[in-house]
Parts: sequence; C-alpha cells; structure tokens
Amino acid sequence: MANKSGSTAMRNRIPATSDKSEGLTRAVGNNLHKFRGERGLSLEKLATLSGVSRSMLGQIELGQSAPTINVVWKIAQALELPFSALIADLSRRQTRVLKASDSKHLHSSSGQFFSRPLFPADASRKVEFYQLKLQAGASEEAEPHAPGTLENLVVSQGRLNLTLADEQFALEVDDAILFEADVPHSYHNPDGEDAIYYLVMTYP
Repeated sequence: MANKSGSTAMRNRIPATSDKSEGLTRAVGNNLHKFRGERGLSLEKLATLSGVSRSMLGQIELGQSAPTINVVWKIAQALELPFSALIADLSRRQTRVLKASDSKHLHSSSGQFFSRPLFPADASRKVEFYQLKLQAGASEEAEPHAPGTLENLVVSQGRLNLTLADEQFALEVDDAILFEADVPHSYHNPDGEDAIYYLVMTYP
C-alpha cells in the first residue's frame, strides 16, 4: 500500500537485515511453498496467475529474497488467500502479548511508510488489524484487493487524504471510513508531521 508501491518490485521491501525481518522472510517462503504445493501449482503456473516472475517466486520460496508488500499481495490473491496467510508463523500457536519491540514491521524502501500487524502471525484469518504510519508529506498507493475486501480505517494522529478511484476524502483525528478496497486507492499525509492510522481489513 511511499510512492506508487505497485509500480516496481523494488519498492515496499520487507527489510532482510534484522532477525525479526529475516524470520518474516522465511515465513513467507515456507508458506508460499506449502500453499503452492497444496494447490498443485508449478512456479510457472503461479507466475502466470500472479504476475510475479518465476525467478522471483523461486527466490522468495527459498528465503533468498525479501518480497515487497505489493508482491505478497499479488501472490496471496493468486492463491486466493488472505495476506496474513503468507506472513503467518505457523509454528507458533499460543496466546501472547504482542510487544511493540518484537513486532514484525513492514516498511517501504524509502522508509516513509510503515505497517505493523496487530495480530499474531500464527494463522490465516479473514480479519486483520494493522497500525499504519506515513511520514510528513508521504503518499502510498495500493492496488485493488480481491472483490469484497473491506477496509475500515480510523485516524489516530495527524490527517489523511484518501483517494478511492476518482473520489477523494479528507480525514482528521478520530475520523473513520469504511470502504470497498477492490479499486485502486491511495493514502497521503498532507501535514508536516508523521500520521498514524489503524486499519481493519476484512476479507470476503
């Protein structure tokens, strides 16, 4: 979902430099291998369905490449899975406190966009909860999600300009919006300070 995240595979990269992010990269690779195998899909077939190259899929599956947020969305949609299914750590299934210091953070390559899952990444789920942050003046573009996907967003700090297809909405602190996310949409922080939003994603 910083600028035009869907345009290249070099944007919105999940960092592969920390232990936490390396764990996330491994989880995505393991889950991709699992779900692709369950569906009997070759790398070539999944590449056709997702629009992600065979070589990139292979690197992700082997844990050799940290995928972008946009690439994970494309793979999840091709496999007809929620986003959380690919980032889930299936080896951990217990109630636990989600310490901020232990969270798996997804960033844009520019560092202007930040996404923190506020749910245990231990299973696929139909409802997901995120904390999002945009730096001052930053924008983030998101490709359409699967038909029937809903986003419910509330502004916690700063302001947000939300564009849905050809409609625009200006939101301030405590304003909330519910919209169908199966159209191109983008987020823009018009202020000179970081903005924080909370997002609930509901899949059909």
